[in-house]
Amino acid sequence: MAFVSRFEWQPVVGSTNDVVAGWLRDGTAEVCVAVADEQLGGRGRAGRSWSAPPGAALLLSAGFRPSWLPAPQAWRLSAAVSLAMADAAEAVVGLAPGTIRLKWPNDLVAEVEGRGPCKLAGVLGESVGLGTDDPRVVVGIGVNAGWSRAAFPPGLADTMTSLAELGGGLDGGLGAGAGRANGVDRHALADAFLARLEPLVEGLRAGRFAAAAWQARQVTSGRRIRLERPDGEVETVDAVGVDPETGALVVRDPAGPDAVRSVLVGEIRHVRVAAGEAVAAGDGV
Repeated sequence: MAFVSRFEWQPVVGSTNDVVAGWLRDGTAEVCVAVADEQLGGRGRAGRSWSAPPGAALLLSAGFRPSWLPAPQAWRLSAAVSLAMADAAEAVVGLAPGTIRLKWPNDLVAEVEGRGPCKLAGVLGESVGLGTDDPRVVVGIGVNAGWSRAAFPPGLADTMTSLAELGGGLDGGLGAGAGRANGVDRHALADAFLARLEPLVEGLRAGRFAAAAWQARQVTSGRRIRLERPDGEVETVDAVGVDPETGALVVRDPAGPDAVRSVLVGEIRHVRVAAGEAVAAGDGV
């Protein structure tokens, strides 16, 4: 595919983000993509680790040289990756459109009966040289593909899900070599993702961002949430929406004035949706 300059699927890597960052550093043109069956040093936002059993997840990173994108809008590449994967996963597994939602700032989730929004995937964007003549951005995503709920880590089982679970508990083994995990074809998922990523990136190159689609998939909008700051402080607020210009979360303090305010990614360590709590009708945007 002409959209992708380099594509490699490897059995084991330290981190697909590190692989792609190395390619970009060595001069590889965008868009370059690395996929792995297993990561030994996967990581998430704020220095947290990220791991999955071999073959249980689609582990993918895409590298960009976004000289065509204003530095303050680099976050839109992560948004494009999230949207492309949400659409691709729904199509490959046969889920209803809109089943997969986005939880600001960097998760893909799905509502699971009795458990609320459960994490399906995490996204990690890393950049070097934004605002210079050699900007490089890597966006990694790890999608729980055929990971069965019985094999979820005990402490996370109630807050995570997988495409196999959402698709009705598809049968089959992990089958990393075949690219299948519990019936989820990871090769088909990667192909579907790239096919959907291309028009989103081409739109960004032309100055267009899929703002409406990004806003529509936000699971926090219209709900009460808890913001956990790096210093441990916790604040409960009403999530009003998201700002397509800055990428910020827009919130209102339910006990405060009517004015809304923006919350930036760097201010927050965790965002948690308060179970069963919704903002009153008319509080959205």
